Amino acid sequence: MTAANATKAKPAATARAAVPILERDDSDGIATLTLNRPDTRNSLSTALMAALQQAIDTIRDDAGVNAVVIAARGSAFCAGHDLKEMRATPSRAVYEGLFTQCSTLMQSITALPKPVIARVHGAASAAGLQLVATCDLAIAAKSALFTTPGVNIGLFCSTPMVALTRNVSRKHALEMLFTGDAIDAETALAYGLVNRVVPDAELDTAVYGLARKVASKSSLTLKIGKEAFYQQAELPVAEAYARVSRVMTENMLARDAGEGIDAFLEKRKPTWEGR
Repeated sequence: MTAANATKAKPAATARAAVPILERDDSDGIATLTLNRPDTRNSLSTALMAALQQAIDTIRDDAGVNAVVIAARGSAFCAGHDLKEMRATPSRAVYEGLFTQCSTLMQSITALPKPVIARVHGAASAAGLQLVATCDLAIAAKSALFTTPGVNIGLFCSTPMVALTRNVSRKHALEMLFTGDAIDAETALAYGLVNRVVPDAELDTAVYGLARKVASKSSLTLKIGKEAFYQQAELPVAEAYARVSRVMTENMLARDAGEGIDAFLEKRKPTWEGR
């Protein structure tokens, strides 16, 4: 390549480098985070996980956001971890760092005081399925596929298993984990992995219809409810009731609860203040 040609090539290379691997778009109180590595089927590189983590951390204290949608560009939702990146530096320290980073990200989504909805099209594989299972809600296009295929390449999907087994029955989870076979969207719905399955052309309508409905609620109430849901789910029944009884007492003392109840009794629309 001549010097002149090399100079001409730089703007294109710069343009490619400038394309964000995660896009954020806000509208109607909804933040959409779009995975943007379509050439790798949106595999979760360390850089993409870092970008998603930063976005989640930023949204946590963003009063203008009341719900989050995680979406993806290209033919797949997410193919899982970036295997080429993983094999480039095969060391214990690198692998431990990678899985710790991923586990922290998933727990941050659960801990986010705003509902998170997965918009699933194409394949959601391994850590991609983990991401879907970690989101509070999920709507899938009819053509979507779900799989934990690690067993096929000698790497059991142990970290995706954590989220998977908190969504579906043990026998369904183990069949997916032991065989690596993909399940279609209707089977994922029957298993409890997703909330709804819709025709591909209606995916955005369904996702944002649900997101707008959720985002219209009191931000404080959503925060209280999501936190309590995940806390009580891990407790014995008696402890769960004791915990949520305290939560409901605190919730009743909040301004939005009083406003919501008064609005219901007065047959008017409530005005939320998030306190």
